Amino acid sequence: MTELLTETPAPPAAGSPTGRTAGHVVVQALAAHGVERVHVVPGESYLDVLDGLVDSGIRTVVTRHEGGAAYMAEADGKMHRRPGIAMVTRGPGAANAHVGLHTAWQDSTPMVLFVGLIPFEHRDREAFQEFDVKAWFDTGAKRVMVLDHADRASEIVAEAMFAASSGRPGPVVVGLPEDVLRQEVRAPAHPPIPVATGGMTSRDVDALARALAGAAKPLFVTGGNDWTPAAAQQLTAWLEEHRIPAAAEWRTEGTVPFDSPSYVGPIGYGRPKPTYDLLEETDLLVFVGTVPGDTITDGFVVRQDWGKKNFLVTMDPSLRGRSGPVSHQIVAKPDAFVRDLTDLHLPVRPEWVAWTQRMRAEQEAFSALPPATPSPGPARVDTLMAHLVPGLPHDAIVTFGAGEHTNWAHRYFPTRGFASMLSARNGSMGYSVPSAVAASLSHPGRRVVTIAGDGEFLMNGQELATAAQYGATPLVVVVDNGEYGTIRTHQERHYPGRVSGTQLANPDFALLARAFGGFGVRAERDADVPAALAAALRAVDEDGTFALVHLVVEQRTRAY
Repeated sequence: MTELLTETPAPPAAGSPTGRTAGHVVVQALAAHGVERVHVVPGESYLDVLDGLVDSGIRTVVTRHEGGAAYMAEADGKMHRRPGIAMVTRGPGAANAHVGLHTAWQDSTPMVLFVGLIPFEHRDREAFQEFDVKAWFDTGAKRVMVLDHADRASEIVAEAMFAASSGRPGPVVVGLPEDVLRQEVRAPAHPPIPVATGGMTSRDVDALARALAGAAKPLFVTGGNDWTPAAAQQLTAWLEEHRIPAAAEWRTEGTVPFDSPSYVGPIGYGRPKPTYDLLEETDLLVFVGTVPGDTITDGFVVRQDWGKKNFLVTMDPSLRGRSGPVSHQIVAKPDAFVRDLTDLHLPVRPEWVAWTQRMRAEQEAFSALPPATPSPGPARVDTLMAHLVPGLPHDAIVTFGAGEHTNWAHRYFPTRGFASMLSARNGSMGYSVPSAVAASLSHPGRRVVTIAGDGEFLMNGQELATAAQYGATPLVVVVDNGEYGTIRTHQERHYPGRVSGTQLANPDFALLARAFGGFGVRAERDADVPAALAAALRAVDEDGTFALVHLVVEQRTRAY
């Protein structure tokens, strides 16, 4: 009789009856760090971790692609002080997750990616799906660690969570050899490692006070993900009290609320000209939680004069990604800086009041909603926003990936608190749906809206299946112009009339949404938009399902 070989040999029986295998300890350590959800694509390489999750109290969100799992974990890290968690298998699984890791690196998001690996004893023999985890990820992660000794399982998790959160936050990768995961652990649990937050020294306070006292046009710029809602509220109150304006780093709006009298708009690609000009006009810039990188400075061009005065507030002593002058660095996380800033009371200068009022008026004019009356012709995003925004609850969340469709969210969506806007500042496509699912699962009951382009949606739209499986209820708007619009815009600018590689033939996205188990509606004429949006919102609120509005718009060769 011929014996048949299976592709993967059956593993030895799972570890000790006490559950003290390394895989179980990894899960126990995550629970000790307050992890509520892990986002996974399962693999035989980390079966013992999956087994440990069964009775852990941690919710296992099974996704349909490793890129979706990584994006969900990255979005989770943006919304919480603890790192978001993704788990994938070796080789192809790890490769698929790399996009979320790059997003976390450039967005400074705390995230830990656990990657199942081949057995330790098979290493360096080109075993099935073998790859070098350190060689793959070392240049795009804060740390890459491999669990080669079972007794260090709890310690490795503690180190990974600490590294992801400390200093400038970012992604950490942990490799998990499948045979090590099944080994018994005798070492005690490793406690969480406290993260230093820094703060202003007396020298910092004096320097900032002098700089503010001497500035006629000061400007704060908020950014990054290392905030709490309380600190954002405290900073807003201080700015409003002192009549000082604040702008937002690209795709991080909401730290200072959209309707605050101190908020003067976003700075980044597609920004309105007033916020572009004010970078050069201001005589004191204070960056909090971020640094002036190439997006803010328009490719290292704006604000490069070293005679300008820039204060940078960040826990990264290396100032990685900085562009332009540095007058003073304050080594502090945003919460610690704001805690110390609120003790600084300065007389309000008339110049500050006039400066803030001028910039605020320009922002209000720019963000004023378009007319709600539909126009003749194809569907328009303006009409959708005019009907969507007035009915949004105060704590609504917007998510999106990359593309010209994001301009409407930047301009009109009323972000009113930290982490009310989730996006990918590395310009990564495919982020919209996974981040919306993560936001809805993290904040059930809140209105979550994602605005996706047609090209961007199909990169991870399959995660609507995950939404249906776990009861996530985002409103998904797909703006369908039948092309990769941003690239077409650049193409027309540099190669006018020579369209190449940017045109798309799309499916019926509304029908696709219904196939995934949600509500879908298609709007081709602008007159159809209000009713389509109303039907989608009813499905979310009354039926408890996700809903998708397929907005078929005309092609444009430039941004609005």
